[in-house]
Amino acid sequence: MSIILFVFILALLILSHEFGHFIIAKKSGVRVDEFGFGFPPRLLKFKKGETIYSINLIPFGGFVKIYGEEGAEKQDPRSFASKPISIRALVIAAGVIFNIFLGWILISSGYMVGLPTSVSSAPAGAEISERSIIILEVRNGTPAEIADLKAGDKILGFNSIEEFQSFVAENKGREVKLNYQRGEENFSAKITPRADPPQGQGSLGISLDEIGIVKIPWYRAVWEGAKVTYNLLITIAVSIYMFVANAIKGLAGFEQVLGPVGIVTVTGTVAKMGFAYILNFVALLSINLAIINILPFPSLDGGRLLFLAIEKIKGSPVNPKISGIIHSIGLALLLILMLAITYHDIMRLI
Repeated sequence: MSIILFVFILALLILSHEFGHFIIAKKSGVRVDEFGFGFPPRLLKFKKGETIYSINLIPFGGFVKIYGEEGAEKQDPRSFASKPISIRALVIAAGVIFNIFLGWILISSGYMVGLPTSVSSAPAGAEISERSIIILEVRNGTPAEIADLKAGDKILGFNSIEEFQSFVAENKGREVKLNYQRGEENFSAKITPRADPPQGQGSLGISLDEIGIVKIPWYRAVWEGAKVTYNLLITIAVSIYMFVANAIKGLAGFEQVLGPVGIVTVTGTVAKMGFAYILNFVALLSINLAIINILPFPSLDGGRLLFLAIEKIKGSPVNPKISGIIHSIGLALLLILMLAITYHDIMRLI
């Protein structure tokens, strides 16, 4: 079931991204030769108008084949290469824009049906139900780690974080029983709060938040969804920047990222939590996809925009053969990275 849901989510993300390229190219008068889900070899295809629509064997991706995208056919008015840089940039950026738009739509829809949100950041006047205390982080070598508590566990038996903190403070140095929920199962653990913990760790070594299902009217949901989407864009962009910077310094590894196998596992967990959590999860994936695609790396949309910027500065396009080789190398490196992350996901499961 997790795999089926993952494939559906992947299809939604890819189709929204590629549809952005497709529709803006069409509206700009550029001929689109093929709209493909997945990478070849082809499994199924049909033609409508001038465009071939295909489903391909390798599902982790998709593409839109745009006439003249590689720089040829400049004299044909329906060629991508014949269009002004501003139009070409918009066509390239459209995939990212549509992924952000999808995230906004999903978050706004989530607010309409009830979105899992930190109570402290809920919009004023929102209807909040199903409040729960969630563990956000477990520090290494702490009582919480020894008791096998994990991020995402829901602490049971307390009405607020303050009530739980008072309970912990009253029982420093004494073993207590803590009930918690992980997924759909309930567990209990024996844990001893530290009387004199290291600074910044707390007696148990965990970070907490109070999460509730937040619901607001549709006319407010659209605006609040836009604000949340903007904040997520900033947060995710900064996080990716920090990860890349740390990776260059040798301070980050594969344990900080998830590939397809890891996302399938998370998808299964999220699916058990309910429809609102799925909406939130897909929105996060869509915004992540948008940020990653805009990075100035060959074969990504950001890399293609970088080549347009170079063309604008130098007054002429980059040699199509050179740009093709560079983008091919970039794609090969990305595939190798994906394989390495997938291998790490599998080894983590084992």
